[in-house]
Amino acid sequence: MKIVYTQECLNFYKKGHPESPQRVRKAAEFLRNKGYDFVVPDMCREEDLLRVHDKSLVKRVKRGSFSSVDCPDYENIYYYARLSAGGAIKAADINGFSLMRPPGHHATTDNVGGFCYFNSISVAVSSVVGRVLIVDIDRHHGNGTEDIFRGSDHVEYISLHGPGYPGTGTESYDNCHNHVFRNRTSEEEYLEVLDTMLKGKEDFDILAVSAGFDTHEEDPLGSQIDLSTEFYRTVGKRLGELEIPTFCVLEGGYSPGNMGKSIHQFIKGLGSSPKAL
Repeated sequence: MKIVYTQECLNFYKKGHPESPQRVRKAAEFLRNKGYDFVVPDMCREEDLLRVHDKSLVKRVKRGSFSSVDCPDYENIYYYARLSAGGAIKAADINGFSLMRPPGHHATTDNVGGFCYFNSISVAVSSVVGRVLIVDIDRHHGNGTEDIFRGSDHVEYISLHGPGYPGTGTESYDNCHNHVFRNRTSEEEYLEVLDTMLKGKEDFDILAVSAGFDTHEEDPLGSQIDLSTEFYRTVGKRLGELEIPTFCVLEGGYSPGNMGKSIHQFIKGLGSSPKAL
């Protein structure tokens, strides 16, 4: 699996903000040293954004006229958010892993939130042909992705997450299936729930993974879900066993020293099924 990445995504930063360049920079260095091939993304077009976002949101991000306590109005954030969405599109094109920032799964049709400006994985999913299964393994529910695709007849959304922010994902309905781990969760319990949620999902054309690694046992923003680095290989293997062409988009994960190792394990698990890559 190729890594979609450019150092340009490191060019915005706010001191003390957990969604930092370091988390991605260290992961990229680790994966390069492991021998992965890297592909540079193109910035997505504005019309790509408008397939999933309202014009009003696109205009507000372009002008910097949005208000969010956790989404700083960085200089040129419109460019960087479009570049991240372009990374997701490139990952979909090549069955790759987009190692870009900012993340996206909290961005709804008409609002930013949770470090997210545009919903990159949704932009990518809207660019492909066929039935798509989105599996979100981030610690936090992908409220934006659910908002965009709820009721869709060609996209199904699965999320395994903990309680708390953003406060959504407590129920399942339509084509959106959610599980909240309300108590501290063992790896055995996590795998049991994942297996249950993936049962019968082999008939999709494409698998899109919102790959968040803030479920890691050492992640400063994680809680309830404490997965080891090595366990991500098992998670990847389970997803690979669906034998569906797969692409991945980075979401959360705020332990820079563990990000690259966790991604590597996850991709190795996916790679146990040649049809997934």
